[in-house]
Amino acid sequence: MARLSLSERARVTRLAAERARRRIVSRALYSRLLRWRYGSTVADQLLIIPQDLRTRDPSFWQEIQVGQFGLAGSLAILDGESPFSVRPPSQAWGRALHGFGWLRHLESAEDDEAQEAARRLVVEWTAKYRGGGGGLPWRPEVIARRLFSWITHAGFLLEDADARSYDAISESLGFQLVRLSASWRTAPVGPPRLLSLMAIVLGDLTIADHERQLADAERLLASELARQILPDGGHISRNPALLVELLLDLLPLSQCFVARNRPVPKEMSSAIRRALGMLRYMRMGDGSLARFNGTGLADPAHIATVLAYGAGNGRAQMEKAPDSGYARIEADRTLVICDVGAAPPLEFAGTAHAGCLSFELSHGPYLILVNGGAPRARETEWMTKARATVSHNTLCLGEKSSSKMVRHPFLEDLAGAYPIRYPNVVSWELTVPGVDASSSFILKARHDGYVHRFGLIHERTLRLSTAGLRLEGVDRIGGRTASVRLKKDLPYSLHFHLHPEVGVSELSDEGYLLLDLPDGTAWRFRASGARLTVEDGIYFADSTGPLRTRQIVLRGTTFGETEITWSLTGN
Repeated sequence: MARLSLSERARVTRLAAERARRRIVSRALYSRLLRWRYGSTVADQLLIIPQDLRTRDPSFWQEIQVGQFGLAGSLAILDGESPFSVRPPSQAWGRALHGFGWLRHLESAEDDEAQEAARRLVVEWTAKYRGGGGGLPWRPEVIARRLFSWITHAGFLLEDADARSYDAISESLGFQLVRLSASWRTAPVGPPRLLSLMAIVLGDLTIADHERQLADAERLLASELARQILPDGGHISRNPALLVELLLDLLPLSQCFVARNRPVPKEMSSAIRRALGMLRYMRMGDGSLARFNGTGLADPAHIATVLAYGAGNGRAQMEKAPDSGYARIEADRTLVICDVGAAPPLEFAGTAHAGCLSFELSHGPYLILVNGGAPRARETEWMTKARATVSHNTLCLGEKSSSKMVRHPFLEDLAGAYPIRYPNVVSWELTVPGVDASSSFILKARHDGYVHRFGLIHERTLRLSTAGLRLEGVDRIGGRTASVRLKKDLPYSLHFHLHPEVGVSELSDEGYLLLDLPDGTAWRFRASGARLTVEDGIYFADSTGPLRTRQIVLRGTTFGETEITWSLTGN
């Protein structure tokens, strides 16, 4: 684990001071003297009900009927108790419970008893947590998700409701909106803070007599969108999967403006357009998102939904994503996406991986080479392994990752996990066929992630033929400017993780490995300059949990200057 540098200590001090200031401001704004600024604490009337774009599972109601409450990959056995009384099996389960996203599953059951159960649980929550308080249910991001859920499913909850239930839900909705309007500043940086502001705008748009606050809420949301959504559409954390979650809320929110005959804020429409473009840019041939920097198994139905809901034909339109640090090469049916970005700012680096210059490869709808990806939230024991360089399709030097985790309690709390730092500088250039007499796509990149440990640079060149059936790679280890001679040879390993559905043969007499794709086609892998082996690997981004898979590994030692060449050829 890395210690903080002087500049990082100064940054942490500023972040801590900013968080303290935000808490003071939030407490003051929620005082009896000032909370009136946020409108009525009773939601007397809902003007519109937005759409919920998330997938629904009618079987959730059947599970509840047999006393099971499964959320966020964990299961609670109720044994006749309320879900609000049982001990949460995980913190993620607790957040999901109090966020009420599961209301969509009960509504999809189209059952009167399911509707009554949903209403009963919501009313029970209002009674149990009347008057506010602290703890998990009152964290800003949890309030925000709950507001989205209750407003989105208000018709389901309030239709044919008795006066007592109607009043309880209405009063709680208004109270929570006021509470969130005062406390959003204390939400964790990143998506939780963005979600909080989106929920405030949603509440001000949909709940009568809250329009006076809407202009301020729009301005705050616009500022946060500009901070978190980069000019090329990526999220500042460099996690592609976060774009899906944000768009699932941003798209219906933008339609609420249309339904109210109000112009969609230009900052919101621009952020949506850019994020949709980036989402298309990061899709592999099978429609999944490339597994970089916290992306695991993003729900394919959610990806398809937001792309269908937004404008565009589903294909990537950008040539480069320089702000997010990703390069995409597409030739015929072959696609390569490479991580060519530096580590995010510390407060946004809690999900970032040490995978600089790693890439993923697909041909048609079939994934060939994939990074390990992020495990599910409940599989915390695998998180550190998944973030390590050896779990990515790139070079690992001296059995060390190219990034360092920073052990710091404040940063862990701020980022949600230990953040990483390094590499600081990543440079790259992409040449397309026809430019400089090139007949191939050529990506050249280098990073300084190993300079602070070994004084060495990793350079990678990828060359993809225009037919898409030959990918050549050159990986170089060397000094920044001049020749390097280490005092002691340093081991290295170059990893190529195969997708679980790809088979691999034993090394042939001709010196190549045969990779078998599910459609019966095959690719040949050759290498020189290192010892070629086939070893066990782990694929973390599967719906059933981590899977054992295979990886091609090139091993050797370097005295400071080494070049390894390799190629993949399809038929």
